[in-house]
Amino acid sequence: MTATKEMTKANTPVPVPVSPSDQQDINELYQKLQRASAKLVGPDGKTQVLPNNVYSFLCQLLADLTAGSSVTILQNNALLTTMEASKMLGMSRQFFVNLLTKGEIPFIKVGTHRRIYARDLLAYKAKRDAARRKMLDDLARAEHDEGIYDKMPDDPNARQ
Repeated sequence: MTATKEMTKANTPVPVPVSPSDQQDINELYQKLQRASAKLVGPDGKTQVLPNNVYSFLCQLLADLTAGSSVTILQNNALLTTMEASKMLGMSRQFFVNLLTKGEIPFIKVGTHRRIYARDLLAYKAKRDAARRKMLDDLARAEHDEGIYDKMPDDPNARQ
């Protein structure tokens, strides 16, 4: 095993030999790290062991936030108003209510108000997004088959 200590002028790594005893120490340390549990340490010094799935979730959450992505955490059985649900789908409330009326998304009534389970909304969104992806793929495939996928119009301003 070799390690990289420095880079040459051409930014290629320069291998550094690692002794067998150092390699054994590295392997032991790596195995200890794999067996170790992630812990959350509070401001009072109290530690809480995190299950692997929670640790993985937190790492992904931090990566998404660091990348500037927006993150929403919802329980599957959370009830959403029509306004909240329509915002999540990026459509008007009235259009969303029409989807409910057509039976495309299940809902319940709380008094006179419609409420939508987050799991039902997310299932509809996944179905809608998959249908959109398929439609775009089919369109691109049809254009490719006709030989027009890579062609540019002669005059882009001709239609104006």
